[in-house]
This record gives sequence, C-alpha cells and structure tokens, in this order.
Amino acid sequence: MEPRQRNRTLAVLFVGVLMGALDIAIVGPALPAIQAEFGLDSRAASWIFSSYVLANLIGTPLMAKLSDLFGRRAIYVLDVSVFAAGSLVVALSHGTGLVVLLLAGRAIQGFGAGGIFPVASAVIGDTFPPEKRGGALGLIGAVFGLAFIIGPVIGGLLLGLGWQWLFLINLPIAAVVAVLAWRLLPHTPVPGATGFDWPGMIALATALGTLAYGLGAIDTARFWASLTGVGVWPWLLASVVAWIALVLVERNAANPVFPTRLFRRRQLAVGYALTAGAGLGEASLVFMPLLAVAALGVAPSVASYLLMPVVLAMSVGSPLAGRLLDRLGSKTVILGGVAVMTVGMFALGATSGSLAMFIVSGALIGLGLSALLGAPIRYVTLNETTAVERSAAQGLVATFTSMGQLLGSAVVGAVAASGVTPSAGYNSAFTMIGVLGVVLLGTATLLKSRAAEVRPAQAGEVSHA
Repeated sequence: MEPRQRNRTLAVLFVGVLMGALDIAIVGPALPAIQAEFGLDSRAASWIFSSYVLANLIGTPLMAKLSDLFGRRAIYVLDVSVFAAGSLVVALSHGTGLVVLLLAGRAIQGFGAGGIFPVASAVIGDTFPPEKRGGALGLIGAVFGLAFIIGPVIGGLLLGLGWQWLFLINLPIAAVVAVLAWRLLPHTPVPGATGFDWPGMIALATALGTLAYGLGAIDTARFWASLTGVGVWPWLLASVVAWIALVLVERNAANPVFPTRLFRRRQLAVGYALTAGAGLGEASLVFMPLLAVAALGVAPSVASYLLMPVVLAMSVGSPLAGRLLDRLGSKTVILGGVAVMTVGMFALGATSGSLAMFIVSGALIGLGLSALLGAPIRYVTLNETTAVERSAAQGLVATFTSMGQLLGSAVVGAVAASGVTPSAGYNSAFTMIGVLGVVLLGTATLLKSRAAEVRPAQAGEVSHA
C-alpha cells in the first residue's frame, strides 16, 4: 500500500477508535447521574460497565475472525453500526426506569466495540511495514488520551441537558466513520481463514461471566462468610469448570478463539498478563468521579472534570510511548509505565480527600496507563506472530484487556460497596490496585530485552521463545 493511502487508512482507524474510546471516557462522568436516576448502589452500578465488557469479550474474537473471512472493511463498518445502535438504546432508557433496557444497550455497545480496536490493529499489521508499526499503533493509542480529554469536557457540557446526550453524541461520529471506512479500508479476506470456534467462545464467555458475577457478589467486609455463601461459591466453581473445559476444547480446535499454543511463547504470555492488569487499571478510572463525589463533596458535573489530569497525561504519554517503542523496546517502556501507575494508585487510595493529591495521583495513573494501553502490548504481539496468527493474537490482547476490565469493575464495585463509607470503600479499592501494580512490575521484568526483541523482527522471523 502506498504511503499516502496508508495515512488515509490510519486516519479513518483513528476516528473509529476515537468513537469507541469516547464511550469509555463518557461512562465515568455519566455514572453518578445514571446511578442517581435508577437508584443503584455501587455494586449494581458496576454492571453498567461489566455488561459492556462481557459483550465486548464475545464480540472481540468473533469480529476478529469475521474480518479474516469477509475482509476488514465490511466487519469494521458492521462494528461501528452495532455500536451506534447500542448507544441509541442506552439513550432511550432515560426516563423509563428500566435498568434492563440500559444494560441491554450497554451490551450491544460492547458487542460492536469488540471489533473496532482489534480490526484496526490487524489492518495496521496488514498494511504497515514492521519499522512503521510502533508509530502507527502509538498514534492509535493516543486516541484514548484524546478521548479522555474530550470526554470530561463533553460530559460537563451535556450533563446539564441530560446524561442520555452523552451517548447520543456517538451517532453522528458513527455515521462519519462508516462512510470513511467503506471508502478507504482494505476488503480482501485473509487467505486460508477458516470457520469460527463456537464451542471455545461459549466456554470463554461462561468462564468470564460466572467469574465476574461471583466476584461482584463478594462482601469484602465479611469476606470468608460471603465466599462460602450460595450467592458466590457456585458461580466461582462454575467458572473453574468452564476454564478447564475451555483449555480442553481449544487443544483440539482447528481455529481456536483462545489459542493456547500462543502461551508457549514467553513474550506473549507475559504481554497478555500485563494487558489484563492494564484493563483492570483502566476500569478503575470509571469510578474516579464517584470517588470525587464521595471524598471531595463535589457535584457530578464537576467530578467529570477531575478526570482531566488523567486524560491529559494519557494524551501526552500514548504517542510518546509509541515513539519510544522503536527506540528503547517494549520492556523499558512498560516497566516505566507500570511503576508510575502503581505510585499513582497508592497515592490516590491514601490521599483522595485532598484535591491537590487527587489531581497529582490522576496524572500519574494516566501517564502510567498510557504505556500499557494501546501500542506497547500490541507491538509485542505483532513482533511475535506470523500473518496467519496475527488476528487471533490481537484478539487475545483485546480479550485479556476486557478480562481485566471485567474483574476490575466487579472487584472495585464490591470493595466500594463493602466500605464503612463510600469514600473509604473506593480508597481501599484503589490501594488494592496499587498492590496489583507491584505484581505487574515483577511480571514486566520477564519481557525480552531490546536487543532480543529486535533481532527476530529484523530477520523477518517470529521468535517462539
């Protein structure tokens, strides 16, 4: 593909991912108003996010495989259209009092969004030379920072009209993206692509859905008592059984949705673990406005603006991380990001009652997450896979990110609901994520050095080490 055509393609991918990222950015500012309208507690409010993520988990591998079978263009346009339909359903739930309608709309959004980022990454892998992929993925990753800058501003402006307008804003963006994508994206199916792994998908969805429900039902104030209750342990047991079934099914699948063979490569296994941690950290951002309302006593519309330090840091960090990938390698970039995020999480959990520290902590978290979300892990994946494996491997990145988001929303909601006060509950939740950050820091040390990472890519090979 000619450089000019590549740049146009990258532009439409940028706009599409921006639309999907705006939904993540807008949910946080909208959450206090939605929670108040529907009378939801912290645990129930977490399902506004969890229903999106669960459907996203189903949509990600399905859309990635369909893009192999029918071409990137058709599936990308389909993803954008489904996402827009879900946004409309969420907006229409306003004033009805029907939580089911709200959650259904969020699930439809998640299903459509499931394919947007993975298909965009696959297009970059298909059309960009190896030496240009880091920069292209960094630019796409910067979309999340831009979305989080725009999101709180849009949230603060539109909340006065009603929270439903925060979702209606997706509709004109979706229309523009669909037209541009149909004109510019490649549409040739991937040679050798085969059918979809439905048994694997069902097992994966069951494993994650039961795990999320079980974790969300735990009362951390009486951990052991609730863990042995009938509302928790049967769901966790069902999840264990489903995970075992998933591994057994995928070993014999011709085209697995959860390809276990990729985990034999240490670089990929470590990358997937890190992206799950990044997803958990990202999920916590949704609850920052609620923490601001509880700890600082600000109005919901003001709380949305307190996400600005996070998103400004992400907007700076994401393109910087993409550029540094080609110079320093993934290990250095990711280690630095995890360390900064961890410090920010500990600081937020300990000092959220101070406005100044709330702002500083948010900036650290955003800067750290920018080195995990978007480019770095996908850069690792592109370097470690062949063209035939690329779609499934990129799908796993999105799957593990969603797994982290799902667990994060369930656990943060459960911990917050179990606190003596809402403020204390959210403080405990962010401190817990800081502890997880320490574990991720140790995990990141297992990544390859820059020299070991570059040699296979320069030779046009894939390392299975």
